[in-house]
Amino acid sequence: MRRTKEDAEKTRAAILLAAEVLFLEKGVAHTTLEQIARHAGVTRGAVYWHFRNKADLFHAMISQVRLPPEQLTERLRSCDREQPLRPLRDLCIEAIENLARAEQRRRIFTILLHRCEFTDELREAEERHNAFIASFIELSEQLFECVHRQGQLHPAVTPHQAAQALHGLILGLFSDWTRDPSQFDPLTDTSSLIDALFRGLVRDWNPAVDAQATATS
Repeated sequence: MRRTKEDAEKTRAAILLAAEVLFLEKGVAHTTLEQIARHAGVTRGAVYWHFRNKADLFHAMISQVRLPPEQLTERLRSCDREQPLRPLRDLCIEAIENLARAEQRRRIFTILLHRCEFTDELREAEERHNAFIASFIELSEQLFECVHRQGQLHPAVTPHQAAQALHGLILGLFSDWTRDPSQFDPLTDTSSLIDALFRGLVRDWNPAVDAQATATS
């Protein structure tokens, strides 16, 4: 019984890996379960034994890693509302740097951004992705609202506009780097790119000063 369970887990892992490879190469819509089975070295019946359909397989694949929008949303909920900007900045930098450090996360996020057509069968995955994006914007807006009440946000910028601008930059960096890693180096360039945006949103932006304030508060 134990051997049978181990074999089943190995088969499932092989199918998930084959799905990653083929979704990345061909796109989700142009990849069939038969192609995935063949690449994994299993029968099509084995695929259906583990997954109801391609949407179920796709959902299982993306659930293997914590994607950047999910990580950011979860951790933003615990940000200090008195000194919110440095944690927000650092979380954004960390999310982008982690794409460069984790190969599987990079592959799966590349599939989501560049190889996935959200058809009806993938509606659940699309709704999950959109929900986390909306939550990230909402939580970021709340943090920028705290800064606005402290008089630090530039007067021409609303908290909602600041949150939208931050999301747009993060998504653009994710998209650019997964499309072409030569665009920038996430491990050396990200902090400068993020700070450039914050300087346009926040009066006298200095992340070092904000860090000191957080440490002494």
